[in-house]
Amino acid sequence: MLKALPARFLASPEPGWWRRRPRRGSLQPVSAALMTNPAYFEVGRFLGGYGFMNITSYSSSQFGESSNVAGIQDLGLGYSAEELERLRVQDIGEGEVTIRLYEGRVVQGPLRGTQAVFKVYPGARAGASEADLMALNELRTHAFLQSDASNICGNIQFLLGAFETATGEQWLAFRDDGKYSAADYAKITSERQLKEQSGDTPFWNPFNRAYKLELRRYFVLKLLNGAMSGLLHMHNHDRLHQSLGPSSVILNTVMEKEGPYLVPRLRDLAFSVDIGYSSVGAGALSDGLWRRASAAGASTPLEKRAFGIADDIYGAGLLVAYMAFIPFCEAGIMDGISLQRLLENTFRLDIYAAREYCLADERLLEAVNFLDLGDGAGWELLQAMLNPDYRKRPIAEAVLNHRFITGAVLRNY
Repeated sequence: MLKALPARFLASPEPGWWRRRPRRGSLQPVSAALMTNPAYFEVGRFLGGYGFMNITSYSSSQFGESSNVAGIQDLGLGYSAEELERLRVQDIGEGEVTIRLYEGRVVQGPLRGTQAVFKVYPGARAGASEADLMALNELRTHAFLQSDASNICGNIQFLLGAFETATGEQWLAFRDDGKYSAADYAKITSERQLKEQSGDTPFWNPFNRAYKLELRRYFVLKLLNGAMSGLLHMHNHDRLHQSLGPSSVILNTVMEKEGPYLVPRLRDLAFSVDIGYSSVGAGALSDGLWRRASAAGASTPLEKRAFGIADDIYGAGLLVAYMAFIPFCEAGIMDGISLQRLLENTFRLDIYAAREYCLADERLLEAVNFLDLGDGAGWELLQAMLNPDYRKRPIAEAVLNHRFITGAVLRNY
């Protein structure tokens, strides 16, 4: 959790009071047991669907090793259709797995009335054996992380149950803790800024603008704090995420004024990897990770485990960069792929050189100012998380305790 709010947000001077405020709309898990009978659920309206893509090569960002998103990855990485079209100039093969999402609720048992979101994988009968592997991996990962009801992380999506239909489809039922993602929030915020700058919304005075900027900074830092808390919990339990991005973080609100009630949660664990010492190097969906580990010089199980953790940290670093830029820029100024190419290809992960470049563009000024908080704490963190040498990247706990992620930089107001 963030350690402090900006002083003007506080309704009481008592230190730490905000941590004791009840979380609005936050449901505590009654049990870690999973429901496997479809009769326990009622399916509602169709929410949409998304596909998967196979990135067979990526930028040479890490000086000879592929990016951390090699392998099969979710299309929902916070990229628009236009960005994905541009991405196709790289070696990307579209996978055959397309999942569907439905809303619904639990109609029987102790969790009766709980709102749910169903994630539906096509079954092997539809020729999607890969989907079966992904669904099984996601189910097993959540079941493992929820095996101890007294130690369930509030920053990871909660699995209610799962079942298979007569057609072989795999249905995973998650508690509905929000339908918006961090990518949705960033898009909404940047589009709102564009409208404000174009004069489509009433003029807001500088004092109001400064207050909204503080709200935004707090919201983004709490989002990143929650995402890193979820990732730390996974790493502490020998699991990697392996597809961390702005669309793999769900939010219970995208209203910046509701920042104190924000609860980010990690989702999309279909590519999670078991890094228990007896499992390192194995896994049908993690071949790409271990190949890259070997290419980076990791040969022993301990070295491969360290590489896997550092690989997740690299992905988290790209998430930090995304959330530091996109919500603070007008729509169309910067996108996820352009930002990643800027950092990886143009500046070869020299983050401070990238800062000088961004500083010269007034359209990126708010993003630069955000990362400048705490005497450049944001840039310092990015440089560490995106270090080309995986051995020099911090672990998740160190990132979570960094003064930028704790929100300590906001105390300077």
